[in-house]
Amino acid sequence: MTNEYIPPKVWTMDEDNGGEWSGINRPDSGARHQQQLPKGEHDLQLYSLATPNGQKVTIMLEELLAAGVDAAEYDAYTIDIGEGDQFGSGFVEINPNSKIPALVDHGGDAPIHVFESGAILVYLAEKFGHFLPKDGAERTAVMNWLFWLQGSAPFLGGGFGHFYAYAPEKFEYPINRYAMEAKRQLDVLDKQLAKNKYIAGAQYSIADMATWPWYGNVVLGKVYDAAEFLDVASYTHVMRWAKEIEQREAVKRGRLVNRTWGEEREQLAERHSAEDIDRIIEQQN
Repeated sequence: MTNEYIPPKVWTMDEDNGGEWSGINRPDSGARHQQQLPKGEHDLQLYSLATPNGQKVTIMLEELLAAGVDAAEYDAYTIDIGEGDQFGSGFVEINPNSKIPALVDHGGDAPIHVFESGAILVYLAEKFGHFLPKDGAERTAVMNWLFWLQGSAPFLGGGFGHFYAYAPEKFEYPINRYAMEAKRQLDVLDKQLAKNKYIAGAQYSIADMATWPWYGNVVLGKVYDAAEFLDVASYTHVMRWAKEIEQREAVKRGRLVNRTWGEEREQLAERHSAEDIDRIIEQQN
């Protein structure tokens, strides 16, 4: 008698796995129901949720506004991934991959659909000319670290985060495997930040905005409740960077947008103007 799992010759989805997100996971793509997306008055329409991937974009938009880019005003609508909003026909039309965030720019002759958080950051940086050097070694460094984040974060989130925090049962092998990889990635960041104020060098960039919602939130104890388990205090340069980024006003504002959990004074399901965030911040003070 053995409990070893023997994979079938052909895998099929016979039943839900019982995990926290099992009700929305299926092995196919496309719209599951008709659902028209709302549209506000600004050119930029964001459909998202305040997960780490969603925070990347709202932080970027708030940083642009803080830099005086008035054209970066935006409407942000919540996509409730627990309820399957990402499989509505309107959202799938923007992002066939059914993942948040997704952005529509209505500022031109025809709407431009942008999906994948990294692609949205690059699009906004190039559109408005901020937080991404135009050429040369500095631009390449930012792109290097942006792509590093896009490739690494799934191991932190869908790997470590899933098996440590969300899986219906805790198993030693996957937790050890992904904890090792999470710590290796933190070590990569720590060594880079030992030499640089920001991830890609001396200047704050979209590489920081992409990375902080994942690794910053982890070392600050805001996701997975794993700070002690991963011994994050030992990554002193990551911790220094994470605390500095956390204090940026635009980061504080961006983290609130499309947040629908936690304390009520930290929730902002929709954002249509700066005053929406101002009211939330006033309630916190």
